Amino acid sequence: MYFAQLIIFRKPEDTFFYMLQDIAFVPIQVLIVSLIVERILNEREKAALLKKMNMLIGTFYSEVGSDLIKHCSRFSPDLSELARHLLVTGHWTDRDFEKARALAASTNPHLDSTRDDLTKVREFLESKRGFLLSLLANPNLLEHDAFTDLLWAVFHLLEELTSRTTLTDLPRADFEHLSVDMKRAFLLLLTEWLSYMKHLKKDYPYLFSLAVRMNPMDIHASAVIKD
Repeated sequence: MYFAQLIIFRKPEDTFFYMLQDIAFVPIQVLIVSLIVERILNEREKAALLKKMNMLIGTFYSEVGSDLIKHCSRFSPDLSELARHLLVTGHWTDRDFEKARALAASTNPHLDSTRDDLTKVREFLESKRGFLLSLLANPNLLEHDAFTDLLWAVFHLLEELTSRTTLTDLPRADFEHLSVDMKRAFLLLLTEWLSYMKHLKKDYPYLFSLAVRMNPMDIHASAVIKD
């Protein structure tokens, strides 16, 4: 193209001037293209990683999370008001999910560790110890700080319960300590569950449909589709 320009216009000084200009701009072009390509690749990698993490989160709630929410709920005298705001439906928008998540994060439910049988919670979590450890060892979850905090809270509750030889004849202060540990895990379970439900509604509506019917905060939850 430069040779054709020389032949046609016969202005070598202009041709060489613009040639040097183009060469001088090459590093800037490379930088711009590299930044754009790198950003696109990073976004794709982030999306793929998020998909993998949500698969793990879904497995966690199927194996542990949903049942643990039900276990913890039995230690509260009344969660009906909170549950009313967490009855997810197919009509929920992103704003509805964010409002419910903010409510779950800011609420202060009363959980009393003396109200029900802590041994059942310990036995349930003990049966899931291997699964919880496998999740903690998964490097993908290191990118998800909120879910990692949830896993640590659940695992800490497990350690607290299994570190005691008995769970029926403890000092009042110790029961209060266990109540705090349980409430911490319970609230994190709810907030991350709402985030997971939001993801299902957007990307996997068929899984979302079942998850809505099996809502752990709904005492009438059933997989059976009713008229």
